[in-house]
Amino acid sequence: MKKIGLLGGSFDPPHKGHLYISLEAKRSFALDEVWWLVTPQNPLKISKPATYQERILNCKNITKNYPIKIKEIEKKIHSKFTYETLNYLLNHYKNLKFFWLMGADNLINFHKWQKWRKIFKEISVVVFKRHGYNNRALLSTTYKSFSNYRIDSSLISNNSFNNLPSWTYINNKEIKVSSSDIRKQRLLLKGNKN
Repeated sequence: MKKIGLLGGSFDPPHKGHLYISLEAKRSFALDEVWWLVTPQNPLKISKPATYQERILNCKNITKNYPIKIKEIEKKIHSKFTYETLNYLLNHYKNLKFFWLMGADNLINFHKWQKWRKIFKEISVVVFKRHGYNNRALLSTTYKSFSNYRIDSSLISNNSFNNLPSWTYINNKEIKVSSSDIRKQRLLLKGNKN
């Protein structure tokens, strides 16, 4: 069975942190592919992102030399929520094993996602350490709710994720970069030019 890593997000803009966790997941879990699911609009983000087409183009440019596919599934099915996207994927790709990839920052607020418990019960989840967020992630509602299903990252084997719920917290090298920091730097540069 083919194994696919899914990294969802606004990718506004995509950066080396997204690349790093995608490639780390591919290597660590022997994934056949990593798909970036670019969301038309993240319901938890209020500020208006770059246009969808700009973000898709930026994702294609940054991944062109890497084994990462840019997927426009959320736009195609008019999905606003991760559980809707996963429902579509799980029903349309019965012969694939999916892994949801995310940073520790997402684990902190995961309990605010629509049908978050359902997501954890229907797909294996891989959480990557992220600078400045790890302690709060380890105290999060989701971490506590699913702590019994956590697989120690040093004990992962081929069969570790056969049963659901199943998830792990990777002790990875931390990349100190974020899309929001990049956007702030751009605004500062724009302001200095005026």
